Amino acid sequence: MSQTTGNPSPPNQASLELDALVDQLVAYHGEEVSPASPADAGVRAVRRLAEAKMDAIRHRLEGDEDLQRLAHLGRWLEQDIERISPVFEARHARLVPSWALDHPNSRLHHQGRLLLSNAIGRDLEAPHVDDPLDPACDLASLLVGLESRHEEGLAHQVLDRYLSLSGDYEITRLLSLFRVCHALSGARRSLERRSLAGKDLEHPALLAEIMAECRRFLALAEVHADFRFPPLVISVGVSGSGKSRFTRGLVEGLGAVRLCSDVERRRLVDTDADGRADLFYDEATHHTYQRLASLAGILLDAGLVACVDGTFLRRWQRDLLRQQAEARGLPCLLVSFEADHATLKGRIETLAGLIRDHVGV
Repeated sequence: MSQTTGNPSPPNQASLELDALVDQLVAYHGEEVSPASPADAGVRAVRRLAEAKMDAIRHRLEGDEDLQRLAHLGRWLEQDIERISPVFEARHARLVPSWALDHPNSRLHHQGRLLLSNAIGRDLEAPHVDDPLDPACDLASLLVGLESRHEEGLAHQVLDRYLSLSGDYEITRLLSLFRVCHALSGARRSLERRSLAGKDLEHPALLAEIMAECRRFLALAEVHADFRFPPLVISVGVSGSGKSRFTRGLVEGLGAVRLCSDVERRRLVDTDADGRADLFYDEATHHTYQRLASLAGILLDAGLVACVDGTFLRRWQRDLLRQQAEARGLPCLLVSFEADHATLKGRIETLAGLIRDHVGV
């Protein structure tokens, strides 16, 4: 855990850097389970959450245009909850209280800058904040908190790291819903400042600033409620050809979610009694590419650009992935990485040296 300089933080007042925070969230969400929860518990909880968000804003808005925007978001929330209710039911044992409840005074710092309170920016004054919810709620809160501060690049890094560490790619199907809810929380907090505007000597200017902030949150909610047509990007090439650098660029620049064949292969393959694993036998390869295809389909259904990093030496491997995009009527981009023999040899030797240093051989 990284801490800022100065006096040590009291318990539950840790100053966290981004990677350390994501690591904590992954560990917390992986440990907390509610096996006794009814199958519909997640759906009922998110309905309460969405209704409370809408009610808290509706009576504070005055302009017809703003009310129409809110009504449109309300209809979208109702439809999306209905659409993805099977996902909530399948994940009902994963409901957890918010991480922020145990860390109300934590802070998120990045390169010396304070970004968020309670580290994930969760609205602890919101109704039903104590309700156990899917882990997607905490993750979406962090993402919206960063986006609202124009830190989209950091939000992309958070999502990429969380998914890579947890392997919980199914969570992405719930993120748009929770992102809209948290953006509405931001609009509510803005509107609550209006009561203070009447006591300010610069009342008109302050009121205009408050309403502008509220509308920025409404616009952010609308962005996440929009239907998207994401492409599937398949990067093909041997180790050291530049695929990883390319896919990292897509993550940071486009918000793509990266699927790495090496990561998923290790996630699937069991180790033997000595801690060793045969990662490259034929059955492991087949299962790895099947998993990559399945995960790519989940990401595309969630409206996210899926970028798959693998060698893809065989046509059947590429076809498995391509079919996921074609079945959904989405574009598929095949990017082949090629380099001359000397360049590839140098890159691979460098990579091999790093691996040897890491494992101590």
